[in-house]
Amino acid sequence: MTSPASTDLAPPQLSAGPRPAQGPAADEGLARRLRALACTAPLHDLDARKANLAGEYTVYAMAEIALAAIDLVTLHMDFDTGADHDQVVARLLPRVAAQAPRRPAAEHERVARWVLENLINVGSVDRGFRAVYGTFGTDGVYVRRDYDFKLVEEVPGYGGGVCLRTTDEAVNVLVGALDTDVTSAQIAAEVKLEVLISRGRLADAQLAAEQARYRTVQYAETLRRTLEATRRNVRAVDWLHGVPDMIAEALDHVADRYRHENAILTNIRRARDEAEEPEHKRRAAELVDIVKDCIRRHTQLQSRLLEAGPLFRAEQDRQAFAAPTRYTGLDLYGQLVAPVLPLPVERATRVTDAFFAHGTGLRTPASVRLGDLVDLLLTPPVEREHLGAEMPEPDLIATPDDSRFSERQLADALRLLDLEHDAPRRLSGLLADARATRGDHPDHGEDLAYLVALLAVHAASPPVGTAYRQGEERLLFAVDDGTPLDDPGFGGADLIVGTALLDAAGMAADRTEAT
Repeated sequence: MTSPASTDLAPPQLSAGPRPAQGPAADEGLARRLRALACTAPLHDLDARKANLAGEYTVYAMAEIALAAIDLVTLHMDFDTGADHDQVVARLLPRVAAQAPRRPAAEHERVARWVLENLINVGSVDRGFRAVYGTFGTDGVYVRRDYDFKLVEEVPGYGGGVCLRTTDEAVNVLVGALDTDVTSAQIAAEVKLEVLISRGRLADAQLAAEQARYRTVQYAETLRRTLEATRRNVRAVDWLHGVPDMIAEALDHVADRYRHENAILTNIRRARDEAEEPEHKRRAAELVDIVKDCIRRHTQLQSRLLEAGPLFRAEQDRQAFAAPTRYTGLDLYGQLVAPVLPLPVERATRVTDAFFAHGTGLRTPASVRLGDLVDLLLTPPVEREHLGAEMPEPDLIATPDDSRFSERQLADALRLLDLEHDAPRRLSGLLADARATRGDHPDHGEDLAYLVALLAVHAASPPVGTAYRQGEERLLFAVDDGTPLDDPGFGGADLIVGTALLDAAGMAADRTEAT
């Protein structure tokens, strides 16, 4: 028998239709968390790829070393300069050595340099990382987006050198925050620091002080990038509303931070002087140094903020009245040699004479003195041979052929990649055909597969403009569609390789116009 009260416990009816996507604010919060999660992927990837190193490196915690490297670069870079590469490696060595104290020092240095180079992403073209995440558009359609970011980047330094700087993404990873507002995060960090100091929790206060300093560095980086963009192009920066509001807000921020930091510094010194335990005294002394560094960075930030307005006016005048660039780069083969070669000699010499007359440049005359002029006029001419002086016979030495691939292997590779009349093929299939090709030695197929892989990777970014100017009729191309390469000797993407036909009629018309 069913109780009357049981009707109140009936489960709610679910709608059969699809649930609508959440609002833009919730979706933006999810995208922000996905971007923050993507910034940590290169650190986790270090521990996943350490097995590829030649040697036993499983004892090292690569993500921990990477965080320490980001910390060192952040604290050693300044507003105008970055951190020195060798100095960061030297300061990173004690932490690496602590993880494996019995390993040799050369291995410790190799691990430190490997981690730092992977944070810079030396092996990529633009030295950056890319992650893919999805969001919902205004029409409710799921859209995949690319998120490009960097953690540590190389920038020009003083004296022609290269120094390191961390990005906003790296600072967010280091502090453990999302893509938050710099000003609110700075105020929250310093209020938290003041509360912790007043309660005597110096260990937690040190962590809060370090986070406050990282936010100060991030605020200075925002201003530095704005000034750099202004030096490149004034029109690319909103100096009408955006930057003036940012400067005014930053100046108010610096003034508030001065008052807070001086009050915090007074409390820290009092805690240091009144502490009886050595550990509390040491923590308080370290806090004094950190807050002093924050004050120094805020002083430097204030001076740069005051110089931002004059810099904008100076760059505006310089870029507004600068003469436009008249000269462009010259493709010697495509613009001169290729159009001239089919011409008769009487027409080609006029082109070459005009080119070399304008291309040789000015000849600097020798300084004339009266004594040199008299000697030059009174010296009798030297009798010269009709054909000039006898040239010495050069000693020619045959260069040894140390190339890895033979002429036959090159011919076989070009035959495999000749896909003009065929449909595009996968790289995995080309590699299999290359290994099945028989040659004059046992390793012919393996070397041929290596050569085919090199040509296919080179075709991933084909020089279309150069091939067009040089009159090439066909061009090898390779496209990555995301399919992984399943091959015993190579890894990466299973490229789609094909041959594209260029516009021969257009090239002939361009050469005719050039002549």
